[in-house]
Amino acid sequence: MDLQRRIDAFSQLGECLIWFGNDVSEAVGKNDNKYFDKLKTVVKESYLNNGWFIEKNVRNMLFSLGESLEKSSLEKWVSKYYDKFIVSHQPKTVAVIMAGNIPVVGFHDFLSVLMSGNRILAKLSSDDDKLLPAIAELLISIEPEFDGFIIFADGKLKDFDAVIATGSGNTSRYFDYYFGKYKNIIRRNRNGVAVLNGSETESDFELLAEDVFMYFGLGCRNISKLFVPEDYDFVPMLDVFTKNEEIRNHHKYFNNYEYNKAIYLVNSRQHLDAGNVLLVEDDAYASPVSVLNYEYYSDIEDLNRKLMLDANYIQCIVSGSDEISNSIGLGQSQQPQLWDYADGIDTLDFLLESE
Repeated sequence: MDLQRRIDAFSQLGECLIWFGNDVSEAVGKNDNKYFDKLKTVVKESYLNNGWFIEKNVRNMLFSLGESLEKSSLEKWVSKYYDKFIVSHQPKTVAVIMAGNIPVVGFHDFLSVLMSGNRILAKLSSDDDKLLPAIAELLISIEPEFDGFIIFADGKLKDFDAVIATGSGNTSRYFDYYFGKYKNIIRRNRNGVAVLNGSETESDFELLAEDVFMYFGLGCRNISKLFVPEDYDFVPMLDVFTKNEEIRNHHKYFNNYEYNKAIYLVNSRQHLDAGNVLLVEDDAYASPVSVLNYEYYSDIEDLNRKLMLDANYIQCIVSGSDEISNSIGLGQSQQPQLWDYADGIDTLDFLLESE
């Protein structure tokens, strides 16, 4: 199967995912494609397997993935590597150990392995083991040549040539130990940060709220840390955050909120409360579910240097200011492009290397 056929297949898959993302209740069989209907069922029932995977969030993820698979984007993405694609090589088997913190979080690795012409041996998290297999079956129905290139592992991983593993700081040490002898990418905990300057408008805070609350804040690209100027007025932000009442109705999220609030009250720890998220001054980049850390800064250049030095802890930076290096706009943290690689590691280049 040549590169153009792979591009065409994923482009068609993207059109299907956009359909699901718009309104799964309206997604009906396409040419009597049973796998299309199966994905529809899996989307609607995802929360039964994982209480965090409400239908709205699953559909949002599928829509985002579908948009990223636009044919022009796929062609732009692979164009950087054309000289490596034309080199003939035997397909390798790449083991991919996927996280399960947000829906289909391992899709980009799935896409990258298959687009590179290799086989994927996927080890799914028990928290998210239904969506990707259903998407894979739909892809195979679109392009049968992918059959045999997609394997989902049931037990111990074996017979593979390279590894891509995503996990926490603790599991990454485990991955280093067991997979260090293989060609590998091993990812660790990272978080999204936002840099504010005090000139933000209500619409800016609405966009920031998406970065904070989408997927209940569980994604590595969700904003878990704010950098704000000294004497920053948090009230306008809290007023906007408070309007996100829907998240209070999710019992798992709200249990976390009430637990963390109780801890802060018992320990007399100063905090700000929007009724659905707690803000605390803390140097850490990672924060508990329902908590948003913040830190003051006084000089923008010093902050840029700090963010550069701490790059290993940061997945993305959002800001409305063009003074912040390597930042993206507010509200864009969960809309990465195909070339926005996790941890800044070029996955496709890794997969196309001959050795």
